[in-house]
Amino acid sequence: MFGRKPQKTTAETVVSVVAASLRRDIAFGELPPDSKLKIEELRARYGGSNHSVREALTLLASEGLVEATAQRGFRVASATEADLRDIIKFRAELEPLALKWSMQTPDIAWEGRLVAALHAADRATERLLQDPDGAVMMWDEAGRALHRELIAGCGSPRMIRVLGQLYDQSRRFRLAALREGRCDPRVLRTLHAEMVEAILANDIDAAVRALVADIRHDLDTSHSRRSDP
Repeated sequence: MFGRKPQKTTAETVVSVVAASLRRDIAFGELPPDSKLKIEELRARYGGSNHSVREALTLLASEGLVEATAQRGFRVASATEADLRDIIKFRAELEPLALKWSMQTPDIAWEGRLVAALHAADRATERLLQDPDGAVMMWDEAGRALHRELIAGCGSPRMIRVLGQLYDQSRRFRLAALREGRCDPRVLRTLHAEMVEAILANDIDAAVRALVADIRHDLDTSHSRRSDP
């Protein structure tokens, strides 16, 4: 029937589940940068068939989290200072543009979802401060959801898809900084609150400033690591 999205097959669902698990473990450093990804080992770890694991790796390669070569197979993409700079440069240009597009066509329903996402992120930060080890995944997912909602009203599925991929590529840098004590969740919580407050006031400039500061926080924490004695 026209207008109805095609249902995923069982094989496609398995690929999505394996890809999500791989994506999470790359972000959290369980699969370190540049490590080889062997099909049989991944199948034993995540389940699925050789074909579904290969399809999941191919999907992550299209997202920039995995690198594939004809001779060497698959490996986790590198995570160097240059990689971080490149990701942040793209995000700092594209994400504010998507936010501007969202704010230029104000939608009360979108604003409501944004406030709810901010509340969830704030609660996750409180949990993280109380339980730094046990609440990391909750905090990470809440931040991801907030950034996804920020651009949800931009009207461009392609922009949303690209920025989602860039955000996923940047997650492991932020999580590494958090593990090493170089990322202060309270700073990010303040920036998030400023951002949403500016959006609700239709202050595009202030919203963009807070968003760029949030995005560049990963680069700033990288600088602090490099300058440490």
